[in-house]
Amino acid sequence: MLPLGVIVIGMFMSVLNTTSVNVALARMSADLGASTEDIQWVSTAYNLCLGVVVPASAWLGDRLGLKRLYLASLVGFCVGSVLCGLAGDLTSMIFFRIVQAAPGGMLPVTCMTILYRIVPRRQIGTAMGLYGLGMVVAPAVGPTLGGYLVEYASWRLVFFVNVPVGLIGLAAGAFVLPKLAGRPGRRFDGVGFACVAGGLFALLLAASEGADWGWTGYRVLLLVTVGVLLLALFVVIELEVTDPLLDVRALRNLAMVNSLVLIALMSIGLFAVSFYVPVFLQEGQGLTALNTGFVLLPQGLVMMVCMPLAGRISDRFGARWPAVFGLAVSGIGLLMLCNVNPDMTRGEFIAALMFRAVGPGVAMMPITTSGISALPAHLSGAGSAMNQLVQRVSAALGLALLTAMSTGQQAQLMADRSALLQAADDPRLQEMAARGTEGLAPLYQALRLDVLAQAYSDVFLVSGTVTLAAIPLALLIRSPRSPR
Repeated sequence: MLPLGVIVIGMFMSVLNTTSVNVALARMSADLGASTEDIQWVSTAYNLCLGVVVPASAWLGDRLGLKRLYLASLVGFCVGSVLCGLAGDLTSMIFFRIVQAAPGGMLPVTCMTILYRIVPRRQIGTAMGLYGLGMVVAPAVGPTLGGYLVEYASWRLVFFVNVPVGLIGLAAGAFVLPKLAGRPGRRFDGVGFACVAGGLFALLLAASEGADWGWTGYRVLLLVTVGVLLLALFVVIELEVTDPLLDVRALRNLAMVNSLVLIALMSIGLFAVSFYVPVFLQEGQGLTALNTGFVLLPQGLVMMVCMPLAGRISDRFGARWPAVFGLAVSGIGLLMLCNVNPDMTRGEFIAALMFRAVGPGVAMMPITTSGISALPAHLSGAGSAMNQLVQRVSAALGLALLTAMSTGQQAQLMADRSALLQAADDPRLQEMAARGTEGLAPLYQALRLDVLAQAYSDVFLVSGTVTLAAIPLALLIRSPRSPR
């Protein structure tokens, strides 16, 4: 339990920073003199670097040893956090976020690999349930903590708060974690790393900028083509080299592939809620960052309760039925959010979010466990890296596609309804138009909120449908054999 608690600290800090920084972007933009479009690169640069460094984590774990890599990643993350908190302009902030993301991307992979090395296979479900607490508590606490610091202190504290947490994890890890020997003789596959890093960077950049550059523009199409070709070349290289950077032979295991597909489909709905609900609460209902965090907090508490229970159930009965139940509840919960509107009360939001939270709380860790546990021990590091990689890439691509759909639909709905208003022979409308901009402002605001709500409703409809469509794949998860 003590070593498990230590690696949960590392996971918690990595995820906490990702969720709390998003709340601070508006205030950061004002202080650094950056536009709304430019300040998004603070998050975009971090996510791009996360995807690039994940494939190298397995090799570094073998080269340095998992314990050393974990401690070094904590130190690097704390140093990067301090530099971000001291940034004086947008350029330095983006550079320091890249510095912070390099160790931040290695922490989740290293933590999960350590877990599979120190926990007996018969208790892996329970351990993953407890480990998952770090993954769900941080998104629940992050917006609330970030909102409080932004409103009552400074956005810079969002970064500085990582330092005490990291120092606690560093001291605990040095004394509690066992020494886990690696394979220092492995050569670094530089060509393979260049291919996978370049491929992932191209795909994630295309996903991040597709809405601004145009999905059919030559820049996006060129990035997608280059990304796919580089990733295909990476697979060929890894199958030929003696010491692969990321052992793609793990994908020969059908249980692992099924797990990765399920994780990808569930991540789309999971990140859709974490992104669009806070945006609607602040833009559509005018809530402050702190109050938005309070609305999101109960769903995290629900997942805190569900994940350890799901781990025990998975250990005893297998991962199939927790996965099926969790996907069904998560999909239904997303469909419940389809009635989102400006008049929706906080209680209705909290109830829908809490119900939906039961789904990933029950299903996420059993699905992950079903894949990695099916691999031989020497492939667990590669399995952990692939799991994190799929989560990052599917979340980025899913959000990009949903955002493109939402943006296009908002433009179309606004144009359609504006045309109807122009053709309407309503004395009230004519009276408002006679007062000029001041008279039409309330009408425009109401129209904008209605269009925003309808577009986001369709986003949740698509996310819920995709999640429910994954249930047949969950039925393919094999239950463990009965003990003799």
